[in-house]
Amino acid sequence: MSSTLPPSRPKRPEFRNINALTDLPSYRLPVAGIVSILHRVSGALMFLLMPFIIWMFDTSISSEISFAKFSSAFNVGLGFVPGWFMKLIALALIWAFLHHLIAGLRHLWMDMRHAVSKEFGKSSAIFTLTVSVGLTLVLGAKLFGLY
Repeated sequence: MSSTLPPSRPKRPEFRNINALTDLPSYRLPVAGIVSILHRVSGALMFLLMPFIIWMFDTSISSEISFAKFSSAFNVGLGFVPGWFMKLIALALIWAFLHHLIAGLRHLWMDMRHAVSKEFGKSSAIFTLTVSVGLTLVLGAKLFGLY
């Protein structure tokens, strides 16, 4: 009587801890994960720049003189801050708002329709990135006076 042993399977790798220096550079995050992280980043950016947003709103609607001051801040600058830097901050806010809005609508759509498949997650994440970056480029071109 000879007993045949079942063929042994190769041992699967076991990941207990992630080393930030060796594992993270080679880790490929899916597109939906990138959109999720950018959704959080855009929300944090809007929260941190809230004083700038309030200043822009206040100076743009207070009076004609304050609106002229507001407009010159983007052309000439404001104190030691050059005008192009003010435009870059405004462009970052434009991106943050558009990305946060579109990613939030994506999450609402997925919650309402129970669309929790891998394919829909990838396609909607690509759509979110494409539309938010595209609209940011269009509005950034308008902000920097290209048209």
